[in-house]
Amino acid sequence: MIMKQVTVAGAGKIGSAIAELLHYGGYRVTLLDCHAEYLNSLKLPEGIARKTADIALGLDPELLKGQFAVLSALPFHLTRTVARAAATAGVHYLDLTEDVASTRDVKALAEGAAHAFIPQCGLAPGFVSIAAHDLAGHFDEIDTIRLRVGALPRFPSNALGYNLTWSTEGLINEYIEPCEAIVDGKRILVPALEGMESLGIDGVLYEAFNTSGGLGSLCETYDGRVRELNYRTMRYPGHRDIMKVLLSDLRLSERRQILQDILTRAIPGTAQDLVVLSVIVTGLRNGRLQQETLARTIHAQEFMGGYRTAIQLTTAGSICAVLDLLAEGKIPSAGFVRQEDIPLSAYLSNRYGRVYQSQG
Repeated sequence: MIMKQVTVAGAGKIGSAIAELLHYGGYRVTLLDCHAEYLNSLKLPEGIARKTADIALGLDPELLKGQFAVLSALPFHLTRTVARAAATAGVHYLDLTEDVASTRDVKALAEGAAHAFIPQCGLAPGFVSIAAHDLAGHFDEIDTIRLRVGALPRFPSNALGYNLTWSTEGLINEYIEPCEAIVDGKRILVPALEGMESLGIDGVLYEAFNTSGGLGSLCETYDGRVRELNYRTMRYPGHRDIMKVLLSDLRLSERRQILQDILTRAIPGTAQDLVVLSVIVTGLRNGRLQQETLARTIHAQEFMGGYRTAIQLTTAGSICAVLDLLAEGKIPSAGFVRQEDIPLSAYLSNRYGRVYQSQG
């Protein structure tokens, strides 16, 4: 592959992992962040350029000129800013957002664009969307599509059974915003934290409940085609009830910044994590009701130049895989690109996407 220049916006745990993976993959990478001292303190390969930019105040499209693509690893509320700059600069755009409203804005920007706008390139939405669409293609008629995903500590040690492994702001957003679903053949919104169920995977008991954004564009794609479609986040038992106390009883859903500060100060991060996922599709094949499941349990491990947490592997690795496929001409290169437009076989055979192939 010809070396391509890309910009990664956001130098947090996921953004810096994206920059490293792309650097080791042969891309020329520029990493943007608003905190100069933090950016310069990061232990990154010398070949990764660093630039300070406060994207909350706007992103100058000139910073993106001559780039192949810009990848946003910023909080969801900055998605629109980066996408608008990409549209003005005429470069490809990819992001990790789960936020439904900002994705609608990205889709509007993509209308008639000569470059690709590919939002939701992470784990969920992202890989699970690709997997669900692939499994659905194995049936003559589809009845249900159920997606279950958990990013969890291997060694939970608090009442929440949780450690911070990615964006706290994004976590709170998905616990509050309404969730898209298809119920009894009708596309509706259901409340976050509801739809509680228990399930066991590899002998471990989890709870699962509605959270926002995990379906990506699947509701639109399968509207009128399925009886049931839903996405639920997996946690260790007891987590949901505590979050309901915080968000509903104490009304911290109305004061997100306070809740974010509480969680950031009280809940430690961890590099000893795992990602567990299950995509279950049922439908008719040759006149009989059948079920297919794709399940993975992914642990932190050494990968492409360093130790990567499970959430880094599955999130940073996912957007890197999509960028590779775009650079190789294996997915559409103009307009709005859904995760469902990405072939699972091409994804799993990609050097980054293979993190989903060998485990579970």
